[in-house]
This record gives sequence, C-alpha cells and structure tokens, in this order.
Amino acid sequence: MLVSKIVNVLETKYLFLSQVQVSDGPFILELLNSPSWLKYIGDRGVKDLNAAEHYIKYNIINSYQEHGFGLYKITLKESGESLGLCGLLKRDYLDYPDLGFALMPQHERQGYGHEAAQSIMLLAKEQLGCSKLYAITSKDNGRSQKLLQKLGFSAHGSVVNPEGQTVSLFQWASSNV
Repeated sequence: MLVSKIVNVLETKYLFLSQVQVSDGPFILELLNSPSWLKYIGDRGVKDLNAAEHYIKYNIINSYQEHGFGLYKITLKESGESLGLCGLLKRDYLDYPDLGFALMPQHERQGYGHEAAQSIMLLAKEQLGCSKLYAITSKDNGRSQKLLQKLGFSAHGSVVNPEGQTVSLFQWASSNV
C-alpha cells in the first residue's frame, strides 16, 4: 500500500498550509458548498464525496503537477482544524498567477486569510520568482477586496472570466513589499 505523506508547504505563526490530499474530500465538499463560496466563487457542481475527490484530483492536485503550485489547505496549528484554502492559480486568461483564498464562514474575519495570503505571496516571490500576482473577486465581494488592498494589491480594472462574468482584477508587484 502506497502512503502519501502530507507535505507542509508553509508554516506561519498560527497556521500550516499543506497540499490538499484526496482524503480531504469531506472538508472540500463542505467548503465548496459554503454560502460564501457559492456566492462569491460559484457552484462547482461538487455535491457529494465522489465529486469532491474528483475535484481534488483533477483541479487541485493537477495544478501542483502542471504548474508547481496550487491551492493549499489552511490548518490551524493549535487544533488541527481545517480552515480553508489559499494559494496560487494559473488561469489561461491572466498573464500572471492569481492569488486565491476562501475560508469556512466560522473562520472569516479572524486574520487567518491575511496570514495565509501573506505567506503565499512570500512563497511566490522568493521560491517561484514571481514579480507580479493578480487576484480576482466578484464585483460585490467587498471583504475580499479589502483584504487584497491590505495585502498591497491595487485595483487593476476588470476582466471577463470564462463563465462570462465581469470580475474585479487586482495586481500586486513585488516592489510593493
């Protein structure tokens, strides 16, 4: 039997960020069906555990293999509780990697998104050599937009995503740090 080791990508003061594993299916199912995810990111059609495992294999793990980065599970050091996802995405319609994050509703507004995103930005700059990052949000997602601005992103217009929705585009340059 092959056992896959969970690789901790980053460790911060309060968090671990690690690669998502197929065994994280129940958590991913819950996160992708949380009210915030559905409202601001969109319904990914993940309605059962099999669909969650498929999403992990073909979206999240595939990104690690294809791009060398992806979304990472945010875990609270103290309790081991899974809080959300944060990481980098490569979207065909953007020239630079895109910072993405989502937290379970009960963990929003506690500073975890900021802490996780800062660590991902540092990883992008120091280990991946990214001098610029993008981030996208739905037009009405004021909380994510505020967090991006706090992280040093600036509004950079808008872009139409593959679903045909116009989303707000933010840009960060490493010289901002």
